[in-house]
Amino acid sequence: MVDQGDLAAVERQLGRPPRGVRAVAHRCPCGLPDVVETSPRLPDGSPFPTLFYLTCPKAASAIGTLEASGLMREMTARLEDPELAAAYRAAHEDYVARRDKAAAEDGLAPLPRDMQSAGGMPDRVKCLHALVGHELAVPGINPFGREALDLLPDWWSDGPCCAD
Repeated sequence: MVDQGDLAAVERQLGRPPRGVRAVAHRCPCGLPDVVETSPRLPDGSPFPTLFYLTCPKAASAIGTLEASGLMREMTARLEDPELAAAYRAAHEDYVARRDKAAAEDGLAPLPRDMQSAGGMPDRVKCLHALVGHELAVPGINPFGREALDLLPDWWSDGPCCAD
């Protein structure tokens, strides 16, 4: 069960009620949730492949700046490295396994095996928001999420992203 205060904070962060939240997957150093774990299917039954959803608008803005720099293109080109590609594939497999486990715990059918995991995994880098969310929720698993996270400023340093 997700704390109502956390759900209220996520609603303020998103500017809308959150959907399908299962848990807070990571907390910002300011104390608020910054990544939530969502159900693989929304309450209306529609598939929602993004298991780890970044909610902090300050983090999202900083990541958007990285995306605009062309970093994703550079990262995708680096998938030519077999060792990096294997680590990224392992991150994808971790994501799908966790999503399948969440579905089972919620009494839902897993999403189709050919459905995307997140962020373009395992063949390209498409969304750093999703990759950073994965890395924050499961530290040490997502090599590109880690790289992007290491490039971000301390988004929390001037206070929480939303007031109570």
